[in-house]
Amino acid sequence: MQQKRNNWYIYKATLVAAVGGLLFGYDTAVIAGAIGFMKQYYSLSDAMTGWVASCALLGCIAGAMYAGKLSDNIGRKKVLMLAALLFAISSIGTAMPPNLTFFVVFRLIGGMGIGIASMLSPMYISEMAPADIRGKLISVFQLGVVSGILLIYFVNAGIAGMYDEAWNISTGWRYMFGSGLIPSVIFILLLLTVPESPRWLAKKKRNEEALYILTKINGTTKAQQELNEINNTLADETSLPISEMLKPGLRRALLIGIVLAIFSQVTGINAVMYYAPEIFKSTGDGSGSALMQTVLVGIINVAFTLVAIKYVDKLGRKALLLIGIAGMTICLLAVGAAFYFNAQQGYLVLIGILCYIACFAISLGPLTFVVIAEIFPTKARGTAMSVAVFSLWVAVFLVSQSFPILMGSIGNAFTFWIYMFMAICAFLFVWKMVPETKEKTLEEIENYWKARDASVTLKTNNV
Repeated sequence: MQQKRNNWYIYKATLVAAVGGLLFGYDTAVIAGAIGFMKQYYSLSDAMTGWVASCALLGCIAGAMYAGKLSDNIGRKKVLMLAALLFAISSIGTAMPPNLTFFVVFRLIGGMGIGIASMLSPMYISEMAPADIRGKLISVFQLGVVSGILLIYFVNAGIAGMYDEAWNISTGWRYMFGSGLIPSVIFILLLLTVPESPRWLAKKKRNEEALYILTKINGTTKAQQELNEINNTLADETSLPISEMLKPGLRRALLIGIVLAIFSQVTGINAVMYYAPEIFKSTGDGSGSALMQTVLVGIINVAFTLVAIKYVDKLGRKALLLIGIAGMTICLLAVGAAFYFNAQQGYLVLIGILCYIACFAISLGPLTFVVIAEIFPTKARGTAMSVAVFSLWVAVFLVSQSFPILMGSIGNAFTFWIYMFMAICAFLFVWKMVPETKEKTLEEIENYWKARDASVTLKTNNV
């Protein structure tokens, strides 16, 4: 009996994995509403403010570093459940720290969960998704991220509005962190309802289980064909060490993954996301107004991520990346100019930042994860994605740690212009280096790199 593609099965697995993205966004952006109050509660310097805001990112780096290898050994689904457990522990610990040291320790634990989810959720979706809608489905992960950011912006604004400033400084920020326990538990329960990655199952020689899942995803005929393709790519060796990725052909895939991940951060997105209320306060707004403007940032982020989801499989990854990065460059120029010419009062900075967020949300936001989830061979995907996402979190740490220091030393204008320069570099890199991967299966993309490898080897031998 022929079985047709079960779209609900695919969408359900995607949406559950995207909850990992929601926790990622929720837990990283919670600091945006809390950092101003914590700065006063603990009397933090600019450098210490940067450390408190970014300490979780060291955990992200560790989580991303080991998630790939761990998921190759025990499965994508089990490691995602571990990430949810780490989120839950962190939410409880950061809500009730006896001192700043304990707060940092629990933020590091939460950061490990973020690092795992940021790498494994898009990889799980990429390994479940049919080729014709894979870009759209991986982009749903980023929709989860920005939805989590928007949700915590509302939660932060709601908590901050409950009582006066003194209460927020002493207690309110604790409630902000503790609220993360609820989505963490929901994520654990939802993961019990979805299957393991069929590509991981095939890698472990569990072909019957892999075929069952692929049949639900692609229908009977296509499922067997895809399982054969997967097994053919796995046939020559059981695993591909990262050293193999440094050879001609595949080396380019690794370079693209690492550099694109770094550019997605050094163009300033997390400086805006983590410190949005503080940026808006610097334009003369009070804390209440600044928090509500931050909610507007979150709404724009979600809205334009939906635009990316609609067009990523139509226009392609590269076109959207170039359009969005060009827009980001113009917006960063405008925001820097507003501060430079003391024109930050009113709505100019707000409009510039909202347009910047919109451009990021249709390009580097979702498409970084789409590209790095697609371009690596099945045998090396876990390890190579770990390297790329590890690089991403190192960049996030450097940006969030340095932003308050830059703002305090060289000023708002030149800080935003530094990010503008990085956006120009990102545009040139995408234009020259990133290939188009829309509508190709993961195995077809892998064969593309193999063909490049053979071409490079042939040219080398002819020299």
